[in-house]
Amino acid sequence: MKKTIITMLIALVAICASAETYSYLKFTKTNGSTVTCSVEGIKLTYDYSNIIVTNAEGTTTIALADVQDMYFSNEGSTTPTYKVGDVNMDGDVNIADVTALIDYLLGGGASAINLNAADVTGDSEVNIGDVTSLIDMLLSSTPQ
Repeated sequence: MKKTIITMLIALVAICASAETYSYLKFTKTNGSTVTCSVEGIKLTYDYSNIIVTNAEGTTTIALADVQDMYFSNEGSTTPTYKVGDVNMDGDVNIADVTALIDYLLGGGASAINLNAADVTGDSEVNIGDVTSLIDMLLSSTPQ
């Protein structure tokens, strides 16, 4: 038993030490898309069914049920890995994103959203103005 615990502790220290040499934490989702997060100032938390990644770039929420794989990498970019307006991170900007954003604003936090993608107006705040802009985007048929 002692040997197993010592082996696990050594493995954990090795994993933590090697993670420090990587620049990005990547999540592969079940739909095949990838969410890339810089490890600069990274903090991972979770609530009931979501992983919440907070770092120097902002906050991203990913549903645990959507995560197929999570790994560290040096390959990535500082450009966003999301579409503005794709609030639910399913790869499409549509009415489901409006619904997810309204649910979030009403405190229904059960749905996983990407706060960066939800900031449709680009003012660093997620509020009713983003809902209005998202609806305008959909009605004008020019999703970004």
